[in-house]
Formats: sequence, C-alpha cells, structure tokens
Amino acid sequence: MDVTTLLIILLLGSFATYFSGDKWASKVALLVGLTAFSGAICLLSQYNLGQETSYSQLWINNPKIYLAFQADGLALAMVLLTTALTPIIIFSSFGNTYNNAKAFYALIVFMSFAMTGTFLASDGLLYYIFWELALIPIYFIALIWGNGDTEDRKKAVVKFFIYTLAGSLFMLVAFVYLNFKAGSFLIGDLTKLNLSATEQFWIFMAFFLAYAIKIPLIPFHTWQAKVYQKAPTVGTMLLSGIMLKMGLYSVIRWQLPIAPLAAKEYMEIFIGLGIAGVIYGSIVALRQKDLKKLLAYSSMAHVGLIAAGAYTLTLDGLRGAVLQMIAHGFVVVGLFFVAEIIYRRYETRKIADMGGIRAQSPQFTSMFMILVLASVALPSTFNFVGEFTVLYSLSQVNIWFAILGGTTIILGAYYMLKMFQHVMLGETNTKIFADVTFNEGLSLVIIIAVLFFFGLYPKPIMDLISPSLENILTQINRN
Repeated sequence: MDVTTLLIILLLGSFATYFSGDKWASKVALLVGLTAFSGAICLLSQYNLGQETSYSQLWINNPKIYLAFQADGLALAMVLLTTALTPIIIFSSFGNTYNNAKAFYALIVFMSFAMTGTFLASDGLLYYIFWELALIPIYFIALIWGNGDTEDRKKAVVKFFIYTLAGSLFMLVAFVYLNFKAGSFLIGDLTKLNLSATEQFWIFMAFFLAYAIKIPLIPFHTWQAKVYQKAPTVGTMLLSGIMLKMGLYSVIRWQLPIAPLAAKEYMEIFIGLGIAGVIYGSIVALRQKDLKKLLAYSSMAHVGLIAAGAYTLTLDGLRGAVLQMIAHGFVVVGLFFVAEIIYRRYETRKIADMGGIRAQSPQFTSMFMILVLASVALPSTFNFVGEFTVLYSLSQVNIWFAILGGTTIILGAYYMLKMFQHVMLGETNTKIFADVTFNEGLSLVIIIAVLFFFGLYPKPIMDLISPSLENILTQINRN
C-alpha cells in the first residue's frame, strides 16, 4: 500500500460515519480511526523495509500541480501521532451525548483526513488545500457543539477562523510567487530555488504569519484560550493535540528549507518569540481560575519552547522539537480529558469549586498526577526527552536562551502542582465524585503507557525522524 490508501480510508470513513446514523456514528468513527492507525503502522513497516510508500501523479497541467505525497520518517511520525490520537479522542467522547452525532463524528474523521493530508503533501498547492480543509471541521465542531454562552462562542470561533484564514492567504501568495520562479509547487523544486536574501525574507515572513497563528506564538495567540475554553473537549483535544502541530511541522518542512538565509539572519528574533511565549504563557496560566484556560496557556508555553528549538537550525533542535511535538500531543490530550472527566461529575470548570477528589477516587488521582508530572518533564517521561533535547540545542546557540527556556519547567511545575492541589486534594468534596469508568480509565492508561514507554525508550522515534531531519538540515545549510 501507499499513503493514498490511508487518505482514502479516512475520507470514505467520514462519509460512512455520517451515513451510519446517530446511533452507530461513534462506533463507526472509532472503527475508522483504528483502521487508519493500523494502516499507518503498515506504512511504517513498509518504510522500515525500504519499500516505496510515497505517491506522485500529475493532477493539473497548467499550472503544474501534482497529487504528491511524501512519506519520509518525519511525515510518518506526524501521521502516526494523528492516527493514534484520533481513536483515543473519539473513544474519550463516549461518555458524552451529542445532538446530531453522525455529523459530529463525521467531522472528526474528516478533520483527521485533512490533517493527515497536510503532513503528507509535498506539492505546495495540495498542501495548502489540506491545510485549509482542516480548518472547516473544527470551525463547525466548536461553533455547534461548543459550550458556554452562544454569542461568546460565536465571537471566539469566528475570530479564530478569520485569524487563521487571513494568515493562510499570505502563505498562498508566497506559494504563487515560488511557483512563478520554479514553474512547480513541488517542495523538491522549491528548495532548489536560488532566491535572493530579500525574496527569502518576504517568503519567510509570509509563511511565518500562517504558522505563528496556528501554533500560536506571541503576539498571534489572542484567539487560543477562548477557543480552547468554548470548544467541546473533543475539539480542544484536536486543536491542541494535533492541529497546532501542523504549524510546527510546517516550520521544519516548508519554511526553513525554502528560506534558509532569512532563517539564519533572524534566528535569534524567532527563538526569542518562542521563549517569550514560554514565559508569558506560564505567567498567565498562574492566574487562571478556569481549568481549561489554565491548560490552554500551559500548552502555549510548551509549544513556544518547541518553536524555539526548531528555529535553532541545529539537528538537536529539530529533533527535540519533533519529539516534544509528539509528547505534547499525548500529554495535552490526557490533561484535557481529565478536565472533561471532572466536568462530567461536577459540571464546572472553576478550580475553586473542585477539591477533595482524591479521597473519593484515588486511582483517578494517581493517573492525573502522572499526567501532571509528565507535563512538567519529569525524567522517565516522554516530555523530558523532548524538552531536554530542545534546551540543549538552545544552549548551543546562547546559554541564556536555555536558561530562559528552562523557566517552562520551573514555572510549569509551580502552576501545575498548585492546580493539582486545588483540584484533587483537601477535604472530601460535598459533591459525589464517581470513580472513573472502564472507558475513561482505559483512555488514560493508554496515554500514560505511551508517555512512559517512549520516555524510557525514545530510540524508535529518533531513528525514524533523524534521516529526514538531517536531509532538511542539509537543505538549510546549502547556501
């Protein structure tokens, strides 16, 4: 099989989910998600055996646009993240009831299809199409099935849609210009262009606007906390666990190799923006009274560090960024699911209304504690591997970058443990907290198992992504 088989499974699966009806939609969506993950494992196996998994076919003659999908180690790592988290996210939603469930679950599967296509596409215009397609389902998921005041939700979601769409248009203009110069949208042709320093600067900035909004980085972050809060937890998981990784992945795959001169010239500025996000996100998280908003700003701090690592233009920085992307995807999905489990029982996200859960559910408390410790990069967890590698790469550029970036561990430990204390400890709450169900416990156990396994043995992922990153680094250093 090649990568198109995986995309077809997800695309047809979204239609099958919709036409299965409200009663069966969740089960069909889960089956499609598991099938897609199995397909991704098959692709990985073929790739490791040296078999061809990529696909390229001319689609439109003028301008030349290819149905081109590149399944190298980096792309496969992100596809595995997407297809692994999708069934976990779907399974975690089984404790909720949704109106028009067939549309809800069909949109989730379609979004997985679009994000997978974004990670695999190696033709610029095809990549842009998938990039925009991923925005449509999350817009409707957050708008229709979100929570809170309807008008506030509409404002937050529309702001998010306009922000991301506007940023993407700058990226489209950059691709049109690159096609004019190269006569092709294929990434292999674009990276061979001999662009001037001025051209590279404008191309770099056009890409940066699209990616900085999606990630998000300061000062393009204003949409994030509100949307994370207003979206249903499934939508928040999709956004934080997978969708923001599209921006981080694209920095490494598209922005840096196409405009390496600009990347080198302004490296310290963009590392600084990433670290500013670390500090700002951590400080604002300290002041949050809503659990989902606290986790949103915590996520912002972590992705700021990932972006800083990518902009170091070192192998350690790129490798650490990818490792941390994957680790962050699992831990943030786990944390938002914990917030959802508490909401199902207490019907509140205000931290002040919680507390005393430990006395009623020690197993849930233990799992939550493990996720908190993973979030603050405790050694032996997957996050530690990624954060340590990123901080090491920052020290290679400037030791102060590493020191400032390391505040994410110190501040993160403070606000996460403080949050855990208020939410879980203290006297027994007057409200009854029913122990976690089998489905809820299984979802958390799978996430925790992944975090520990790759925290203790990250070699399979490092071996998978390193050749692709070395090739990208060669392209960056070609001038």
